[in-house]
Amino acid sequence: MQASTDLETPEADFAPVAAPTQPDRATLLRAYRLMHTSAEMARLYEENKAVTAKYVHASARGHEAIQLAAAFQLRETDYCAPYYRDDAFLLGLGLQPYELMLQLMAKRDDPFSGGRTYYSHPSLRRAGVPVIPHQSSATGMQAIPATGMAHGIKYLESQNQLPSAAQQPVVVCSIGDGAMTEGEVSEALQMAVLHQLPVIYLVQDNEWGISATGREMRAMDAYEFAAGFKGLHRLQCDGADFVDSYTTMAAATQYVRSTRGPVLVHAKCPLLGHHTSGVRREWYRGDNLAEHTLNDPLPRFHQQLITEGFDEGELGYAAAAARTTVLEDYQRALAAPNPDPATFADHEFAPPAVTQETGQRSPAGADKALMVDAALHTVDDILREFPEALFYGQDVGGELGGVFREAALLAKKYGDARVFNTPIQEAYIVGSTAGMSAVGAKAIVEIQFADYIWPALNQLVEELSKSCYLSNGKFPVQSLIRVPIGAYGGGGPYHSGSIESTLLTIRGIKVVYPSNAADMKGLLRAAFLDPNPVVMLEHKGLYWSKVPGTEDAKTTEPETGYVIPLGKANVVQEASAEKLAQGDTCAVITYGMGVYWTKTASKQLPGQVEILDLRTLNPLDWEAVEAAAKRHGKVLVLTEEPLMNSFAESLAGRIQRHCFQQLDAPVFTLGAANLPAIALNVELEKQMLPSADKVLAALQELLAY
Repeated sequence: MQASTDLETPEADFAPVAAPTQPDRATLLRAYRLMHTSAEMARLYEENKAVTAKYVHASARGHEAIQLAAAFQLRETDYCAPYYRDDAFLLGLGLQPYELMLQLMAKRDDPFSGGRTYYSHPSLRRAGVPVIPHQSSATGMQAIPATGMAHGIKYLESQNQLPSAAQQPVVVCSIGDGAMTEGEVSEALQMAVLHQLPVIYLVQDNEWGISATGREMRAMDAYEFAAGFKGLHRLQCDGADFVDSYTTMAAATQYVRSTRGPVLVHAKCPLLGHHTSGVRREWYRGDNLAEHTLNDPLPRFHQQLITEGFDEGELGYAAAAARTTVLEDYQRALAAPNPDPATFADHEFAPPAVTQETGQRSPAGADKALMVDAALHTVDDILREFPEALFYGQDVGGELGGVFREAALLAKKYGDARVFNTPIQEAYIVGSTAGMSAVGAKAIVEIQFADYIWPALNQLVEELSKSCYLSNGKFPVQSLIRVPIGAYGGGGPYHSGSIESTLLTIRGIKVVYPSNAADMKGLLRAAFLDPNPVVMLEHKGLYWSKVPGTEDAKTTEPETGYVIPLGKANVVQEASAEKLAQGDTCAVITYGMGVYWTKTASKQLPGQVEILDLRTLNPLDWEAVEAAAKRHGKVLVLTEEPLMNSFAESLAGRIQRHCFQQLDAPVFTLGAANLPAIALNVELEKQMLPSADKVLAALQELLAY
């Protein structure tokens, strides 16, 4: 089948693509052997399904030709994001059946995850093989991190930061046609054409989802859909024909290497296996399976090679060698050890870069700074010091520099390649940082308001939070996500929310919440240096210290380079020794605006109130919490969130459980009313939220208990 092409960009915007490269004899024979290898693996898995279907897997049957054709184009300096049907692609990159089988059976020496994740879910850094960062099973979600890789490569190229050995690296994002209907795929395509990124979207179209057909799921196929993205080069091929697939993928790869712009390849393939081992083809395929079998790439390729002059004996030897390798590797994999159960918790996080407070917090002669300015200065310092760092989000670039002016003038200072605006695409803003991290770029991104973070949660949960753990520590995601949060007087229901409890249910991310300028500077830098995903919650009501009672949020500005380790709470107000000796004190455990409500309230209770500012909500400084609870015997946990089922209630329960014998009263909690949103009217807002007066009433009750 002759590849068809379509190009929407003006001629001046791209270099012409050279004539497609034809595979040589050695490549054809290698493809034949690996096609048989993949088919033999699928056959063996089916024959031994009592063993192999213990854990869910899918096979490449029907897709082998396009997958091998794609793999054969890549260099070790390239990057790829395969999907769960791509075991032939992995064989084409040089992986052995034994290695894939170790993952199939969740064995200890599975090179990708150490037995933690599904078959054909690779994550690999190995000499001679393209880098394969972790990606999830959330269908289509790999498009954003993959595009983030290309985005990071484009940025590093512009800064001459790529290794000298890297020659026009490309990213291949492999995806099924059914996943193209995902909204996040559209976000990825939009950014790829907007920034002209070096990425190939390989769409393998077998006309099935699980049991839903293409006719049911889409109004157009991926090739037709891609026509709506101006600047996206499009190619089509017969994905069951190796030669057609090879020449098409060679053309696509050459195009991206030379123009540094994106390509979408639409490959039609038959589906000859099950969707997965957990969904049997005989349950729903009917006559469709027989129709697809007529297009099996393996007998087609065999006949092509005979026509090209290969003899039956040569091909028979290659097929027999593939079968022998698969059978031997299967027996080895069966005998391979299982993971040590004692390692189950390893690699939740990569080790932190900052483990102690360093630098001058209050240097002599320094001026006081607002929280928002401390943040701006810290990002400025980071961009100046780390050329691999960049900053992006909605409205942070250009003239505005953020709706809170928290990035004022940074775009003018560092250029649009480093500080830039994104479309309204929260999923891309967050998910792209996983790809950035994989290629060595270090992204600082911003969600404009906490209330708008929800479209990003899929990427935050599936791609960022799980990467370190499921890659066995190979791919922690360095990502700093800044999120203005909290109510500040009339912001209304979509600009005033608190979201920390939702974030704290996500394992594998860190959540930081500074309450003053000095902490902002120290924690923001530490968050950037941390090799893990960090969400930085920044209270809008503390940015300018304009809310009555928040004047102390403005502090002496620490020196450049000042850092505070994440996970260390701070006693911002101590109780008097006299009151403590009399047993007439309590501890308030809080963060953010709660610090200032408590400071104001405690003026009516001199010497009786200790305030512990958590500063980091995950990892939690439990030692400081426990020590405060045992020191005073009376504790109030204070939050701005609605109280029911919140982090504050969870923390109160933990204190109750571990400090029960030292407590002189139940652990008190105080938070916002249990309502779905913050009302616009400021008087209604006051009724809903905690305040200094409400905190005072709670403290008086607690102290009198």
